[in-house]
Amino acid sequence: MGHGVHAAATMGQLRMATRTLADLGLEPARVLRHLDHITAELDGTIATCVYATWDPHRSRCRVALAGHPPPIVIRSGRAPELLSLPAGVPLGTGGLGGTRFENTFLDLFPGDRLVLYTDGLVETRDDALDDRLGLLLSLLAEPGLSPEAACDRLLTALRHPDAADDVALVIARVRPHPPTIAAGPGKHGEGE
Repeated sequence: MGHGVHAAATMGQLRMATRTLADLGLEPARVLRHLDHITAELDGTIATCVYATWDPHRSRCRVALAGHPPPIVIRSGRAPELLSLPAGVPLGTGGLGGTRFENTFLDLFPGDRLVLYTDGLVETRDDALDDRLGLLLSLLAEPGLSPEAACDRLLTALRHPDAADDVALVIARVRPHPPTIAAGPGKHGEGE
């Protein structure tokens, strides 16, 4: 995306467009198609994006990528897994050669974590990307860290102080969905 005032203004436009599209309840791949068209009309802008929606009633996440690094899933009691998802192309390329954005469904359960990050966390000039991704996975394998502590640990270990690229990192933990209490005999329901 770049740096400076122009990049910040463009990011603000994309953020507002994303919020508007999110309010329409569209599936992730469709949101990315709309954002790609919007971004293509902006002055030479290219950006990567991961767009995900969460359905707590079904414990299901829908995710689509636009040239963005793949998410990582940490399932309770298992090693972190770098997901192999259709990568798509960066926003602003106009679907480059008919490339489509694709939805992927992830079933996530209480205790599972979904890790989203930008390339600034894992790409450097000096290290191979596979080595950096391996380090990211090994750091995420440390048991017992809260999402906040895991973010701090990753940023401390992976972020180079002189890096020009900015970093965004989110670790979302699935919590148990509270049961729905239905009104029945002897219970208060509507109109009581």
